Amino acid sequence: METNILNRRKAKSAALKSLVWLCGLLTVGILVYILLFILVRGIPNISLEFLFGRYNSESLSAFSSIVTTVEMIAISLVIAVPVGVFCSIYLAEYAKRGNRAVKVIRLAVDTLAGIPSIVYGLFGMIFFVNILGFRASVLSGVLTVSIMILPVIISSSEEAIKSVPDMYREGSLGLGATRLRTVFAIVLPAAMPGILSGVILAIGRIVGETAALIFTSGTNVLESPTLNLMASQRTLAIHMYMLASEGLPHSKDMAFATGAILILVVFLVNFAATKLAGRIGRSNDGK
Repeated sequence: METNILNRRKAKSAALKSLVWLCGLLTVGILVYILLFILVRGIPNISLEFLFGRYNSESLSAFSSIVTTVEMIAISLVIAVPVGVFCSIYLAEYAKRGNRAVKVIRLAVDTLAGIPSIVYGLFGMIFFVNILGFRASVLSGVLTVSIMILPVIISSSEEAIKSVPDMYREGSLGLGATRLRTVFAIVLPAAMPGILSGVILAIGRIVGETAALIFTSGTNVLESPTLNLMASQRTLAIHMYMLASEGLPHSKDMAFATGAILILVVFLVNFAATKLAGRIGRSNDGK
């Protein structure tokens, strides 16, 4: 009797283990297929003219879009990361349980996380483009995207701060440090790998966003890149979408080339952020 029960448990355990492995392999397989499908069709169409040339009906260069994408990532993070991290510090370190302000903030974060990007685009077009008079420009797109990525940064930063052991705080306070100094000198450095994970997710959303930016930053592409925030420019994601929908010669091939560049940019940014998070984690462990 006991032998039969043990055999059934082993069979169930083996079946669940096989199911987990199957789901994992299926996920990896889908990712590999998508990457290979885009890279195989896109990389052969990448050239120096496409990467660094002027945009025209023949070359369809993505140079201006690459610069705009990097510019939008940098400025959006400069705006959203301090706001998100400081908000998470308040929620994790200073807010009292049951505080009405905390409930309001959490409701706002959850609501912002669930709003479709097209709604953000309509809001940005009405408020930043029309009411504030920023027109369809990089600045309007940056401000809209900064609001979009706030929920990701706040949620991940709060969880990272909460995961820091209480003995870190108690040790710092016991040595006479103020609460503010404890947060910025002890807690934040220990939570930095988790915060950077949220930043990586935010970068992924910025890079892949199209719906909101079409309404705010526009679909124009300049012959040569510019750092003018009031100029209307398209990012790589919008550039890929426009090329795929246009009837210009070789536009679909160039769309795949743009998709390959987009994947490489995301990979490089994620790789750099992951390495930075690992280095910060090792330095904190050493201390």
